Amino acid sequence: MALDWIPREGGIKDHQIRTEEFFGTQPPCTMYELKPVVDPDGNPVKGLYSAWITLNNPDQLNSYTTAMLKAVAAGFSRASMDRSVVAVILTGAGTRAFCTGGNTREYAEYYANKPTEYGSYIDIFWDMIDTMLSCRKPTICRVNGMRVAGGQEMGMACDFALASDLAIFGQAGPRHGSAAVGGASAFLPWYLSIEDAMYSCVMCEMWSAYKMKRLGYVSKVVPVLKQDGKFIRNPLVITDKYVDDGEIVYGEFVTGDEAKKTREMIKTLPADLSLLDKAVNDMVWTLTNLFQECVGMSVNSVRVAKREFWDKAKNEIRYWLGANMMGEAFLGFNAFNTKKITGRDTIDFIKYRQMIAEGHAFDDELFEAVLGKPQ
Repeated sequence: MALDWIPREGGIKDHQIRTEEFFGTQPPCTMYELKPVVDPDGNPVKGLYSAWITLNNPDQLNSYTTAMLKAVAAGFSRASMDRSVVAVILTGAGTRAFCTGGNTREYAEYYANKPTEYGSYIDIFWDMIDTMLSCRKPTICRVNGMRVAGGQEMGMACDFALASDLAIFGQAGPRHGSAAVGGASAFLPWYLSIEDAMYSCVMCEMWSAYKMKRLGYVSKVVPVLKQDGKFIRNPLVITDKYVDDGEIVYGEFVTGDEAKKTREMIKTLPADLSLLDKAVNDMVWTLTNLFQECVGMSVNSVRVAKREFWDKAKNEIRYWLGANMMGEAFLGFNAFNTKKITGRDTIDFIKYRQMIAEGHAFDDELFEAVLGKPQ
C-alpha cells in the first residue's frame, strides 16, 4: 500500500479512564449496557451500539446514592471513549420514575450535619454533570416516569429528551430543604421563558410531559397506558382543549373528583414502554446515518450555552449546599425520611417561619417544634 514504508504502531489503544467496577445489577445501583443499533425493520446492526445507563433503584423512585452518581459519570465516560457507541441513553428502571433526585435516606442519615462530607458528595455530582456535558456522543434522556429535583437536573444535562406521557417534571428543593442549584437554575432559563423557569425552580409544582412538550422542553411524548389492547393518552392530562377563559390549558392536569377517579382507573391499566423504546431507537437510527464528527461538533456547539450557565456559579454553590446541611436541609431531609413515623413529609412551615421571625436560634428546640411527632 502507499506509504507502507512509514513506521506505524499496530493494534488499538484502550482510552478508557473509568473501569466497570462502578456498575452493578442489584438495586440500588447504576447499570451499564450496550444495546445494538437497530434499523427501522428491527434488525440489529453489527458492531454499532447505544450505551444504556440505567438508574436502578425503583423501590425508591430511582433516587441516586453516592455510588450511583459515580457510576453515571463512569458510564458517560466509557460511552464517550467507546468507538462502537453511536449515542448514550440515560434512563431509570421500571415505569414509575426516571429519577426523583438524591436519595433522601442517605441525605438524612449520613450527610445531614456534615457540611464537609456533603461538599465532597457535591463534587461527585458536579463531576457527573461535567462528564455528561463533555461526552463525545449525543445523549438522550429516556424519561420513563417522574423526572424530579436532581433527576430533572441530570436529565437536562442530556441533549435530547423523549418522554412517557405518564412522566412529570419539577423541582422539590424549597419544599424539602434545598434549592434548585444542581443544574435547574442554570439550565431551566435556557430551556424555558424566565418566568416559567422561575416558577418551576421555586414553586415545587409538577408539570406534565405534554405541558413540557408544549413549552419546548422535550422532543417527543408517547403514550404508555393500554386499554383494551390499545394505547391511550394519559387521562390525567388535558390533551384535547387549548384555550379556557383566555388561558392555554393543554397539558394541565385534571383536578378534583375527576382526578381521583382517574388515578384509580389508571392503577388497573398496564403500562407498555414499547413506543418509548421505539422513539429512542428511531432517534439513534437517525444519528447513525449522519457523519459522527459533524454530529459531535453540532452537539457540543449547542451545549456551549448550557456549560456557560453551569460553570458560572457551580463552585460557589458547593459551599452553600454544604453549609445548608446544618440548617434547612437537616430539617427537610429528616422530615421526608421520617414520614412513615410522623405521617408527614414536610416540616411545619408556619411554625418555622414564626420562630425565625421571632429571632429564634437554629437549635434543637426549633427542630423539635417544627418536625413532625411520632404517631
